[in-house]
Amino acid sequence: MARIMRRVTDFIDRTRHARTLRRWQRAQDMLAHLSPGRLRVLRTQARDLRRLTQTVIARADARLIRPRPGSDTIARPLGCDWTCRPALWSGEVFPGGFAAVQSRQTIGPDVTLFHDCATPELSIRQIRNTDIDDRAPMGARLDVFGFDGSFLSLVVDLPDSAVHGLRRTHIIRLAMRVETDRPVKIFTRLNVKHGPNSEQLVRELPMDAADMEVEFDLAYSDLNEKRAERMWLDIIFDDPAMSCIILRDLALTRRPRAEI
Repeated sequence: MARIMRRVTDFIDRTRHARTLRRWQRAQDMLAHLSPGRLRVLRTQARDLRRLTQTVIARADARLIRPRPGSDTIARPLGCDWTCRPALWSGEVFPGGFAAVQSRQTIGPDVTLFHDCATPELSIRQIRNTDIDDRAPMGARLDVFGFDGSFLSLVVDLPDSAVHGLRRTHIIRLAMRVETDRPVKIFTRLNVKHGPNSEQLVRELPMDAADMEVEFDLAYSDLNEKRAERMWLDIIFDDPAMSCIILRDLALTRRPRAEI
């Protein structure tokens, strides 16, 4: 009986879907003949539908486009109590890229590109990872041509959970996989806002291998644990002109320092 009911439900769903497609096909065919008022109503309906379908597509892709089963897992150190892989690397974002990018351009819900170029000759786009060794399903590609500015950076906003229970005994580990077509120095800066103040810890990425890790030890900060409000990461590119930079993965973990 359950199998029969499932077949009936599937048939009804297919029929409704076909009817919906026919309705929008008719709307498309009639666009040239509709009044402005009717066009505005139809446009609003189409935008509502687009928001829903884009969300469904993005969430479905996030489950289906993994490089391989289990490859999206974050390597957790012993005692790890928090992890994060931002949306740009964990699933599809929309829109997925920009050319001639202006400063303060966001890509995805938590990444913003900053620069001070007068004429920005650079682009950023999300790409799909396909290598068997890739842990993240998606990556980010920066193509930089002429660069007349003094800085280029990506700011990654971290979720509120990053500062929940944050202590000076914590170590934040940043793991990245980076590919470049020429040597480019990349610096990372962890920022923690606590009350009116902000702590900043800077590390240069070791570029001797594609997979790299740096750690931010909060013992070397003046963090007020009771007032920790927000955490974000700056990725700063030094002299990026005429380069292609691919960030295959970016993941953060948090663990307490081992007591001696």
